[in-house]
Amino acid sequence: MLQQTYPQVSHPFAYELNKDFHFAAAHYVPSEKAGKCQRVHGHTYFANITIAGDQLDEAGFLVNFSIIKQLIHDKLDHTLLNEHGELFSDESSALFPTTEVVARVIYELIAAYLQTTENKPLCLQVFLRETPTSYCIYRPVKLLRQLQGGSVL
Repeated sequence: MLQQTYPQVSHPFAYELNKDFHFAAAHYVPSEKAGKCQRVHGHTYFANITIAGDQLDEAGFLVNFSIIKQLIHDKLDHTLLNEHGELFSDESSALFPTTEVVARVIYELIAAYLQTTENKPLCLQVFLRETPTSYCIYRPVKLLRQLQGGSVL
């Protein structure tokens, strides 16, 4: 993976972890407004996940890099995203597997895992590149507003 600088999220935490990984997946967007993207096609997605916190776990990690990759890569790599009925839907535009929705779903999967850990770090940002010229950033706005106000969850 090429080294890249990603947009930063301002936060008050002592530690920030960023994990880059990629996965190959096909999808289609079930909307007439999607143009050519209505047809099944594939991408090699490149993702960067930003996680922050103040406490390390018993192994000295904020979160183990390999777990972050496993949560997403092992689930989505070499699949048709539309077939993940628990994550995406052809019935609701809020769940069509667009780049924006895929980024949000990645955030939700990671955030759910982080809540099960003892040190409870937070996912602050998901950067998802779909093509060399197109990417999306998902930030959990409620969480970031809480951080700006000085209270966290």
